[in-house]
Amino acid sequence: MFYNTRLLFLIFTSLLGVVSCSFKSKKDKVNKINEEKTNFIVIFVDDLGYGDIGCFGAKGFKTPNIDQMAKEGARFTDFYVPASVCTPSRAGLLTGSYPKRVGLHKEVLYPYSTSGLNPNEIIIPEVLKPAGYTTGCIGKWHLGHQEKFMPNNQGFDYFYGVPYSNDMDGHVYVNIPFTSPPLPIYKNKVKVAEGINQDSLTIRWTKAATSFIKENKKQPFFLYLAHNMPHRPWHVSKRYKGSSEKGLYGDVIQELDWSVGEILKTLKETNLDENTLVIFTSDNGPVETLKNGGSAEPLRGGKISTWEGGLRVPCIMRWPGKIKPNKEINQITSVMDFLPTFASIAQVKVPISHKIDGYNISNILLEDKKTVSPYNAFYFYGRNGDLEGIREGNWKFYIKKYNMRKKTYTNHMNLYNLKNDVGEKQNIADMHPEIVEKLHQKMLKFDKQLSIEARPIGH
Repeated sequence: MFYNTRLLFLIFTSLLGVVSCSFKSKKDKVNKINEEKTNFIVIFVDDLGYGDIGCFGAKGFKTPNIDQMAKEGARFTDFYVPASVCTPSRAGLLTGSYPKRVGLHKEVLYPYSTSGLNPNEIIIPEVLKPAGYTTGCIGKWHLGHQEKFMPNNQGFDYFYGVPYSNDMDGHVYVNIPFTSPPLPIYKNKVKVAEGINQDSLTIRWTKAATSFIKENKKQPFFLYLAHNMPHRPWHVSKRYKGSSEKGLYGDVIQELDWSVGEILKTLKETNLDENTLVIFTSDNGPVETLKNGGSAEPLRGGKISTWEGGLRVPCIMRWPGKIKPNKEINQITSVMDFLPTFASIAQVKVPISHKIDGYNISNILLEDKKTVSPYNAFYFYGRNGDLEGIREGNWKFYIKKYNMRKKTYTNHMNLYNLKNDVGEKQNIADMHPEIVEKLHQKMLKFDKQLSIEARPIGH
């Protein structure tokens, strides 16, 4: 049934598109699509912390283009990804679901992995296709490197990028044992390079992204630009090397800011600026232990952890004429909301055959009046795939914590009030036993139901 519903959805929506346009000339159809359809660009960077953008308090480097995006659009203060590491976070973005729902909630995929995002999942490009969208994925994929899991077999018309993280370039996995090949670069299904100097990655992806925008300016498009940086090892071009006060990490962020500026400049040059929703965010928090590395301040924790600094990330959305300038959004929102929100804006239906966890937040984004978060709770799954915490309103509660070094869990019945203690420093569980019990039961109920509803990983 799982496989048939996806096929029926794609056939049905394609037929609807054909029937609805059968009474119009081809020219009229193209003009109407161009006038009515919004372009979507998601800039997804890797391991950028909550405090690593100027308008979020960054120190030692500057991000003028990203800051300008915030001035001209919306800055999200309580925005989350559904995991604190690469693969599950990306699965959540593209499917609109908690990673456990799609079987990609445990750790990350490696060059020796044999699984990936199930091709029977219906992801953002497939949802937008029936509305006439051209779709592109540039940069890091990390949802399965075998051909059946790669972007061109997941609904993307165009792919130019790498199949997994840049630190997996010729990496020796001692315990397997396995040595990964030189990092390959693919253009669609063809490997066009490998083991390149990574100093060129940010420029390479940026040039490809601006070219994609120019080449597809006459039809609506969805562009997923997933930068490798600032995931380690850090690399930057000669132009930006030594450009910041914070060393190599700051240089890397400043080059990413340049990349954002190039995207926005291209939209203006192609007269697409007012018809394009641009989103900038990160896949998870920063690596905490690195000297002169990323920062999640004022949050606690970072990558791999379920503390706020692991899953709460900076997010900025810009859509001139639609999103009010200098808007600050404090409601709980998530990358899982992209799929249903894009579908609403593009006026296409989200497939009912595949339950998702994200919400349409277009009202929060576009309306002036005060709106409430659609989330009655947000759930925090750890790197090992188990549910560790929950946020309901301003309450944040944990039942356990995974110790990566020891590969064990410890009970961690902690409760925090994020309104007064965003840094999660004061455990007040003993003062509110009724809230602890309520949130504990809510977590168990949700995870049990999600386990029942989970769909299979791709094999």
